[in-house]
Amino acid sequence: MTTDIRARIQAANAEAFNRITAADPVLVDILPAGQVVPGLEDRMVLHSGPPVDWEQMCGAQRGAVAAMVMFEGWANDFAQADELLSRADIKLDSNHHHGAVGPMAGTITKSLPVYVVENRSFGNRAYSRVVEDKQQFGDYSRDAIHTLEMWRDVWAPALAQGVRQMGGLSLKPLATRALQMGDELHNRTNAASSLFAAAVAAPMVKAGVEREMLSQAMSYICGQDSLFLGLSMAYAKAATDPARNIEHSTVVTAMARNGCQFGIQISGLNGEWFSAPAPAVDGLYLPGYNEDDAGLDMGDSAITETVGWGGFALGGAPAILSRVGGTPSEALSHSRDMGEITVGSSPDFLIPALDYEGVAVGIDIRQVVQTGILPIIDTTIAHKNPGHAIIGAGLVRPPMECFHQALRAFAAKYGVG
Repeated sequence: MTTDIRARIQAANAEAFNRITAADPVLVDILPAGQVVPGLEDRMVLHSGPPVDWEQMCGAQRGAVAAMVMFEGWANDFAQADELLSRADIKLDSNHHHGAVGPMAGTITKSLPVYVVENRSFGNRAYSRVVEDKQQFGDYSRDAIHTLEMWRDVWAPALAQGVRQMGGLSLKPLATRALQMGDELHNRTNAASSLFAAAVAAPMVKAGVEREMLSQAMSYICGQDSLFLGLSMAYAKAATDPARNIEHSTVVTAMARNGCQFGIQISGLNGEWFSAPAPAVDGLYLPGYNEDDAGLDMGDSAITETVGWGGFALGGAPAILSRVGGTPSEALSHSRDMGEITVGSSPDFLIPALDYEGVAVGIDIRQVVQTGILPIIDTTIAHKNPGHAIIGAGLVRPPMECFHQALRAFAAKYGVG
């Protein structure tokens, strides 16, 4: 590689890093996806990961998609949903193609509320669906769909009134404090969820939210430890999108999985997916389940690792280890290792256990291939078959083949030997 091309890559990667770390994401509203998500059509279901058709979808994602079809009233049961989807009467597409993200199956349709996050530094917006622990894992039961209805009819409208009353809520201060309080902002958002609930409580009252709706909303958000995950994901998506399409940059702008394929996107390669078979998750299981029940890795939530959270921040979140496995020393080692494959350290998100060193930001495909160190992701586990809620959580790494593919494509585009 010539000195000239190396200099161009270094400058491009520095620019990508600066854009990610300069992000100022603000929650400006919570609205039905059909009102705000670009390109979301009437009879369309968005999903996590690279694009995949109905016949190729994993069991959990099929269950979640069918649940959304039932939630919208397009079908009465799984069999009817299956028939519509098999005939392609309902379109499917990747969340990332619409500026959106979603946890696990990641499903978004027109009536589901999404967080609207605006990056005030660059003017772009990103969207994430709300979080729960049933439908997004593939559960299509009446109970799972009722939770989505509660989000649509009660919780989201109440929260939205509070957010509008505030004139928007800046998310960087909340995320910064939560990391100092032991969150890693992916699988553990306990502190961030509490901070968010506290921030919106008084504004909801001041906005005049109807008493019964206010009571139900407050009861829910004060007891939902994973509430902030949707905001973490929207924050990360809003932060990474301005780093897309920087010529000569080898920085990863998205990691996403659909339960069949694990895909990455690279700044200098214009939104192209580089995919390989999704890996199994090394994890801990809820009672009654084991690895024979588990589906493969799934979800858009690895966007949090793309900005240095999640597995990258494990060293500062020892409490999460009881859920995903491992020891505090291993967690610290993971966080240190991520510094070997990234452009730099965050000036804002610091880990006390690592002498207040910033989390590693800007995954560089060259460094991943050269060192053999793959990004570490902490995640949850869905069942291999449709119809189940969460069954466990653990740690996973992307397939190295994704990075080899991306590096070959980069070399071909930029004439690198």
